[in-house]
Amino acid sequence: MTAIPGDTHLTAERRQRDMEALAGGEAVDVLVIGGGVTGAGVALDAASRGLSVALVERNDLAAGTSRWSSKLAHGGLRYIAAGQIGVAWESAVERNRLATVIAPHLIRPVSFLMPFYPSYPRGGRAASRLLFGVADGLRAASRTPSWMPRTSWIDADETRRLVPAIGQIKGSYVHVDGALEDDARLVVTIARTAAGYGARIVTHCSAVDIARDGATVRDELTGTTAQIKARSVVVAAGVWSGGLVPNVPMSPSKGAHLVLPGAVLGNPTAAFNVLLPDSINRFVFGCPRPDGTVLVGLTDEPVDTIDDEPSVTDADETFLLEMLSTGLAKPITSDDVIGQYAGLRPLLGSGDDETADISRRHALLERDGVLVIVGGKLTTYRRMAQDAVDRAVELLGVDTSCRTGTLPLVGIAPRPEQDAPRLRRRFGGEAAEVATFGDDAIAPGVPVVRSEVAWAIRAEGAITVEDILDRRLRLDLVPAWRAAALPYVEEALNSSKK
Repeated sequence: MTAIPGDTHLTAERRQRDMEALAGGEAVDVLVIGGGVTGAGVALDAASRGLSVALVERNDLAAGTSRWSSKLAHGGLRYIAAGQIGVAWESAVERNRLATVIAPHLIRPVSFLMPFYPSYPRGGRAASRLLFGVADGLRAASRTPSWMPRTSWIDADETRRLVPAIGQIKGSYVHVDGALEDDARLVVTIARTAAGYGARIVTHCSAVDIARDGATVRDELTGTTAQIKARSVVVAAGVWSGGLVPNVPMSPSKGAHLVLPGAVLGNPTAAFNVLLPDSINRFVFGCPRPDGTVLVGLTDEPVDTIDDEPSVTDADETFLLEMLSTGLAKPITSDDVIGQYAGLRPLLGSGDDETADISRRHALLERDGVLVIVGGKLTTYRRMAQDAVDRAVELLGVDTSCRTGTLPLVGIAPRPEQDAPRLRRRFGGEAAEVATFGDDAIAPGVPVVRSEVAWAIRAEGAITVEDILDRRLRLDLVPAWRAAALPYVEEALNSSKK
């Protein structure tokens, strides 16, 4: 196992030192704009090649799209159905790297059931067999680990054992894929690993003006501006890239999710899909989470406005509840919803040779000497980062190759058991160290312990109350939990500044 060469702890003090060094004239080989999964991936790729790196993010790590995903590291079954075999292959390869080498402590297997209802059209099962046959072929060719086995068929009784709330069915296909412990946690872990390789990670720092030789930035904590000098610049700001660099073709879409208590669905132990009417590759799904909730998604609606905090509309909620309920013995209602969130996917637009279709493909654009990485998906972040840094080193005239395909992230540990304690699932090999800060519950009924707050401040770069609650603890997913934890988090953060 490759040892991380430096300190991976991100703190307010370290952020301040990094900001001062960059504002003082220190030039870097690569300046990354954007602290989501792709930007963090670019920083790690470049730093692990021995390049000097700075990353600036106007808010917090994973403050945007990267925390609003479906929290899966999947092989792209939906893309196969849409004929995007190349995207599915890339997804399968990158999922396997995450699950076996890069971050096995953050990935767990999840069984996705494809139930067959009496209303499904004739020939549907044969079509599904073909689809799963292609998926299993990609699975084998990409060397998927054995704990994500090939597709199988189970009868109606076994389906109900896994998903007690399921409606009248004939049986189900079972497709096993990868689920993330948490998407924002993956981003923070990548960023910390990049810091261990020397990258300067500066959150709450906006890029005001970008050029090929650097950027003017504003420290959002102090209001001061500074010029950061760089020999190459990579913009990895997702749907916000077009506001930083001109002529970035995008057709963003909104994905809305709901959060339900697991008990509403009989505490399922497997995820399940409900095929949308007149569709072969769009589903609404219910996926159980380790915290006892079930995540319901997914909408896919084009948007014209790029909001920092996209909202779930009443129409979104109604659509998800009604579609999921068609597959259940008893419908669910808005009274069952305990949380909701929406994210904007940075889908490539059409109109020129660089972006020939709207899909989950990614592209590397060059705009006046600035590199812009757009499109893609969370599972393929590493490959996107590699493409960006490969071009950056070409422009720099440096002979160095990518290392991240086999580079473990901080905290790497064997894949935890399904019923592993929360700290082990979320922190892997660092769980014992995190636990030393206390294992008392943060608030009654909230599945978070106090040590996670201390660790967020002392090691994970959390600067504000929102950084802790919404990105490190993920209590933003259930507002009642967030409200209960707020007093303790405010007190802990204030105490840390004394």
